[in-house]
Amino acid sequence: MLENLLDLPRTTKRIISLIYDAIALACAFYFATCMRLGTFDIPITRNEITAISITIAITLGLFIRMGMYRAILRYMSAQAMLTIVACVAMSGLILATTSFFTFSKVPRSVPFIYITTALLLIGGPRMLIRGIIIMLDHQGLGARQPVIVYGASHTGHQLALALQSSHFKVIAFVDEDPAMQGRLLANVRVYSPSMIESLVRKHKVQKVLLALDDTPVSRRAAIVESLESLQVEVQTLPAFSDLVSGKARIEHIRDVDIEDLLGREPIAPNPDLMHACIENKMVMVTGAGGSIGSELCRQIIRQKPAALILFELNEYSLYRIEQELQKELVSLKLPGLKLVPLIGSVQNGARLESIMRTYEVQTVYHAAAYKHVPLVEHNIVEGVRNNVLGTWHCAEAAVKAGVESFVLISTDKAVRPTNIMGASKRMAELVLQGLSQSQEVTRFTMVRFGNVLGSSGSVIPLFRQQIKNGGPVTVTHPEIIRYFMTIPEAAELVIQAGAMGRGGDVFVLDMGEPVRIEDLARKMIHLSGLSVKDAQHPDGDIAIEYTGLRPGEKLYEELLIGDKVSGTDHPRIMRAEEQRLGWDETQQLLTKLESACNHYLCDLVQELLMQAPTGYQPPESLNDAVWLGSQKNSGAKLRLISNNP
Repeated sequence: MLENLLDLPRTTKRIISLIYDAIALACAFYFATCMRLGTFDIPITRNEITAISITIAITLGLFIRMGMYRAILRYMSAQAMLTIVACVAMSGLILATTSFFTFSKVPRSVPFIYITTALLLIGGPRMLIRGIIIMLDHQGLGARQPVIVYGASHTGHQLALALQSSHFKVIAFVDEDPAMQGRLLANVRVYSPSMIESLVRKHKVQKVLLALDDTPVSRRAAIVESLESLQVEVQTLPAFSDLVSGKARIEHIRDVDIEDLLGREPIAPNPDLMHACIENKMVMVTGAGGSIGSELCRQIIRQKPAALILFELNEYSLYRIEQELQKELVSLKLPGLKLVPLIGSVQNGARLESIMRTYEVQTVYHAAAYKHVPLVEHNIVEGVRNNVLGTWHCAEAAVKAGVESFVLISTDKAVRPTNIMGASKRMAELVLQGLSQSQEVTRFTMVRFGNVLGSSGSVIPLFRQQIKNGGPVTVTHPEIIRYFMTIPEAAELVIQAGAMGRGGDVFVLDMGEPVRIEDLARKMIHLSGLSVKDAQHPDGDIAIEYTGLRPGEKLYEELLIGDKVSGTDHPRIMRAEEQRLGWDETQQLLTKLESACNHYLCDLVQELLMQAPTGYQPPESLNDAVWLGSQKNSGAKLRLISNNP
């Protein structure tokens, strides 16, 4: 019967609640009067009926106004009970007032007894039904999974309340604050972190939930590392800012971010540097729909440019970032900021020049590039066309259109490259360094950094998906290491470095300590509550497989070509002093490269990149898919290097 009642439409259940409350209030008045007079045989005149009728009508209106019939019983909180208490108290006041004005003979103490009686009749059944529903939910859920909440803060308390009607049962809080240890929070004891291992064993805990609020990143990393050996699944709450803004709810638990493993403390950006090239200026971002380009756009609109031109080749990526930024402008209350979404390729110099002249662009952030090492290795000509010639055409257009500042997003793979992607990005740097010597219109700046977390093709989501699928987790080499940085931090540093450029500067970002990819994979497996399957642990859950280095891939990435480096006004930005080419020599090299690409001469493209001071050390053979296919089909080698293509 109860299940049938719970399955009724919400409107029907609200009507039933309304009818019940009307009867309950009338009964409360009757029982209160009986208790006051000491008899069930009480005289009720028209005046008393009028008083209680008015009281019931106004009280039910108050209940509706306070949202009592919108509340879902299974999620009814202490705040909802306080609302019931307040409404019933108001009902008692209404009864006293109406009794006075209707000249009824209701004793003066009856409204006080009425409040208590009504509270029992209104609130009691609701709490009883809530308890029954939760009990039925738990029976349907089976045995609840025991979890530990790390952090006995207000957020931790709210999380415990939110989990009461879920598959999880909070069996303990853990907190580093001695003042909290030993206390009860939501009827759950708070323990010292030293007790967590014994709690995990005693209660067979498989999940630890982090409710660390504004704990420093370095401390979060230490906590996560201490939990790794327990082989429990570690998850965390959404960012506190997302909870406050309403973008996420307290029960929206997510996996631990890689930032929590790295422990890299963010540095507040310099407002002057952030504003310098953006505020009240016409700004353009190429590759605006990419990982770095889209974050640059998010950062740029917060600095209030006059307009932002979004230049992107991929239609869907452009649509997505434009829609996101439009919503962001509403939340930032910047309706006057103009967004201009434009489709196009950076290889089309005429279109780029037309756009920059039309909108009188003052600052360009050039993020358009092909960056996936194996893919570029298999598509050599297109990689060089986009990364080198595209940068050249974009930079030339900027000079012709009178752009003030041009910032190139480069990569650590440009340092002593072993692949076409890295060599093409180093060649793009040389193009801008050469152009900076041939003119004084545009200030060219290059910013070089390593891997960014969460970018397209990043290893982190790949590992997470592989673990979810039951493994194996694939690592190219047991000794491979990489630098990591968050996308927001990288974008902030790019903007600030661009403001410090004098012309032809190569800025290098401090990426922190390098991370061994195998160690990262092991941490992610352990923090998923699983074990690594290897020779020492044949019964483990997830195996790690080594697939071998991919074409053009290096074990170690570097950020500097030489040792000449100097500091800047920002502690995480350094200026590198590296070999350059004159513009005439650079232009001749670019002309040859363009001709080689037009004739699809991959061997010549490779040779020209080696002739330039890129430090390019190619693999033994070319890996371009079409080049290899054409060689196989023709049965003969294609033409060798020519000095005059």
